[in-house]
Amino acid sequence: MLEVILSSPRGFCAGVVRAIDVVELCLKKYGPPVYVKHQIVHNPYVVAELEEKGAITVEDVSEIPEGSTVVFSAHGSPPEDFKAAQSRKLNVIDAVCPLVTRVHNEAKKYYKEGKQVLLVGHKGHQEVKGTMGQVPMTLVDDGDDSKIPDLISSADVAVLTQTTLSVGDTQRSIGEILATRPEAIIRNDICYATTNRQEAVTKMAPVVDLVLVIGAQNSSNCNRLREVAEGLGVTSYLINGPQEVEKTWLDGCSKIGVTSGASTPEILVEEVINILAPDKVTYLTGADEDVAFTLPKVLRQ
Repeated sequence: MLEVILSSPRGFCAGVVRAIDVVELCLKKYGPPVYVKHQIVHNPYVVAELEEKGAITVEDVSEIPEGSTVVFSAHGSPPEDFKAAQSRKLNVIDAVCPLVTRVHNEAKKYYKEGKQVLLVGHKGHQEVKGTMGQVPMTLVDDGDDSKIPDLISSADVAVLTQTTLSVGDTQRSIGEILATRPEAIIRNDICYATTNRQEAVTKMAPVVDLVLVIGAQNSSNCNRLREVAEGLGVTSYLINGPQEVEKTWLDGCSKIGVTSGASTPEILVEEVINILAPDKVTYLTGADEDVAFTLPKVLRQ
């Protein structure tokens, strides 16, 4: 008998819902094509669906024809992207998650106060690029605390975090910083959705033989869910969808945990469960999420 244990909460967060809505509303309001700077959210299924409707994903503002409409992705963009868009006379609609915007505002505030701003995050991630473009700051690569004391050059320190980090790894990095600068201001900016999904996997992992995390390889929060399960001693795989399920993984398993990241549509979860063909599906209960964000003003009519 095979049982699937379905984690909750899972799937889309409020910031992802808002970002997808922004692109779809822009397509209706302005007509295709609507350009999207960077993947609107880190999920190929979502990106492909929007591109079928007329969205065009690009990685550089210079690729966008002058006068076009462009949506900046949910991860946030550095000021130079806005300047480049202005020079090309683009109609910019910013779909940045409001929780990422909050981090940007914190960075500006603490830098203006003369503090050294440290950002705990993953080098190269789009959110980190956008945040580090706001003001001069120092990146503390999450999970690598060996050089943290060497990164601190000021007695007055403020610590910000990427919103999609591992809760445990971030606490360790912050602990290293506090060991050097105990008076540092700590702003733990890991978002509610990331925290809730990691807590749900922590609850699910002890009662299953295997965890399948459904989401994209370039999704930070999805990778963290896999790491949380593995950290609890449970074999875990990150898969885009049912086509990536290996039947050999199921050998000897009677209970399989299934979850999905904050940018993963529920249809992919349903398709994975269908291919597993369990005898029973058990739904775990978790944090109740009722968060919603308002749309950009230009799209509210």
